[in-house]
Amino acid sequence: EDVEEEEVEELLGPSPLAVGPGAQRLAVVHPAVKWGPKKSPLTTAELQIAEAVALVDTLPNWTVLDKIIIPTKNPDKKFVFGKGSFQALTEKIKKLPHVTAVFLNVERISSLTKKELEDAWGVKVFDRYTVVLHIFRCNARTKEAKLQIALAEIPLLRSNLKNEVSWLDQQRGGSRYIMGSGETFMETQNRILKEKELKIRNALEKLRRKRSLLRTQRRKREFPIISVMGYTNCGKTTLIKALTGEAGLQPRDQLFATLDITAHAGYLPSHMAVIYVDTIGFLTDLPHNLVESFSATLEEVVYSDLIVHVRDITHPETILQKATVLSVLKNLNLPSRLLDSMVEVHNKVDLIERYKPTEENALAISALHGHGLEELKEEIEKKILIATGKKILTVNVNLQGPQLSWLYKEATVQEVEVMPEDGTARVKVIIGNSAFGRYKSLFPNSKIFMP
Repeated sequence: EDVEEEEVEELLGPSPLAVGPGAQRLAVVHPAVKWGPKKSPLTTAELQIAEAVALVDTLPNWTVLDKIIIPTKNPDKKFVFGKGSFQALTEKIKKLPHVTAVFLNVERISSLTKKELEDAWGVKVFDRYTVVLHIFRCNARTKEAKLQIALAEIPLLRSNLKNEVSWLDQQRGGSRYIMGSGETFMETQNRILKEKELKIRNALEKLRRKRSLLRTQRRKREFPIISVMGYTNCGKTTLIKALTGEAGLQPRDQLFATLDITAHAGYLPSHMAVIYVDTIGFLTDLPHNLVESFSATLEEVVYSDLIVHVRDITHPETILQKATVLSVLKNLNLPSRLLDSMVEVHNKVDLIERYKPTEENALAISALHGHGLEELKEEIEKKILIATGKKILTVNVNLQGPQLSWLYKEATVQEVEVMPEDGTARVKVIIGNSAFGRYKSLFPNSKIFMP
């Protein structure tokens, strides 16, 4: 155990990519694609820059000095913008008081473009990947989340290395080999990165196995598992707090407040105990390998009995957010029964006057004020009974016999109504299919009442 701990600590040493804890004063720049395949039909430049600002606002000591939207035809070219736009932008940035960085709201810029822009503007330049990674770093609490962040950094370190090597080659033009070792600098660094990636994956695999053991124990106790998912900051944690009454849960009004899977016990109307799982939020244009590095966290979802998809229905981009969540869920290769039985929840309806769900089967709630929660619990119970094959039924038992203690052990006893005159009791239970089969063969004379 101790050796493992040391290895993990070593893997989680200071990152060369870490932005650092200091304050940042930023200009947020959004390249607005006017047409072509890069333009998203479900959003506007104003909403996209608002989300970029919301990302910055989650970070302590980071301040937005200015928001700048600049049109571009091709955000993938070296300077991102056309010559005239770039010049005007450079002048604007240089005039900002005490600016320390620019957040360019694109998924990822190459380290070559980053270097060119930093030289031109004289300040650090961050893309969405760097900013989201930094938010993850600030919010990671468990070893698993920290390891997943270290894994997400590997592709960035690789591309930085490539550009560093080509720059060194231009500078020295001489030998590329290290001290006659027959191995180039590039090969050595690549090998070190490969070894580090392997170690991180192995450490994550060990944690995953540990979690799988816990899952098996949870399965034995037959608690249904409900994964609560949604776009970041849609109110998942607030909803779980409202459903479970768990006072220790402190929802935070910020993006990516939850990075680790957390499980919380709650009860449905029939007193059936269930486990609600809080998951990482989703974000549009979240770089693919960032999502991939968190797939260990998300794989828990595969083992759920039900998914509850929470939407912030007040958000102007709520349709785009739904599309983002559904596309990530589809990529997780979930069993179709999970996708088909998903419960969609429209949250924050208290902020909309006379709200009517536009989509069939969606449940309107306010997690904050408790509106609509009883209907939601009933819907969850209905779906859980179908998903788990459990039944709610009443059986007549003889109090002298072993039936009652058997039911307490093998099923969930809801109510016991004793009839003292004939020494029997009516017992309301929630029971799984296999347990029900065993009960019938052990106690063939027992009276069973189906609702």
